[in-house]
Amino acid sequence: MTDDKPINLALADDHKIFRDGIKMSLKNRDCLKILWEAQDGKDLLNKLRDKVPDVLILDIRMPEIDGINAIQIIRKDYEELKIIVLSMYDDNEIITKMMELGANAYLAKTADPDEIYKAIITCMSDEFYFNDLVNAAVLLKLQNHRTVRKLYPNTVKFNEKELKILKLISEDKTTEEISEDVFLSPRTVETIRQSMKLKVGAKTIAGLVMYAMRNKLLQ
Repeated sequence: MTDDKPINLALADDHKIFRDGIKMSLKNRDCLKILWEAQDGKDLLNKLRDKVPDVLILDIRMPEIDGINAIQIIRKDYEELKIIVLSMYDDNEIITKMMELGANAYLAKTADPDEIYKAIITCMSDEFYFNDLVNAAVLLKLQNHRTVRKLYPNTVKFNEKELKILKLISEDKTTEEISEDVFLSPRTVETIRQSMKLKVGAKTIAGLVMYAMRNKLLQ
């Protein structure tokens, strides 16, 4: 993101009053621009083929194609698109499922405008935004070791540098902060992070952290 290039947003929610509320809450953020709105999942996929935003704010419960199915379709063709799920559901199973499917953040619809803005900026700069809602859901799922073992069955050995980066990721450090701590460029840190995900078989950073915690790599 640069000062003269705004972050393009798209909103997908079947309630116009909610879309209007999001637009109103973000209207004074000069670095943000609403590219388009979608009223259901089918409308979302059609508009996405025409113009791809930087960030998609996505509801789960929508007509035609719901958010769960939509994110699976989107992730096949739009890997770089940042997806922020904004939902009334605070169910831990749904939260972890959406993060595992490729969401970059998960917020409750009760989130205040400052947190929504923070999530947008964080996802753009560091790929993921973790809040208490997501952390609690991930930790709860870790209690079911069978589920985590089934998701990430690979036994992986990380080198000292990878373990250091993994620990910093779990501490919610940004890519820039990690690069300073390990004396590597942000691009190299990102490459190592992607390599660790491939080794584990995790699709997201949430999955990588779940694997690390399950195998006590962060102690």
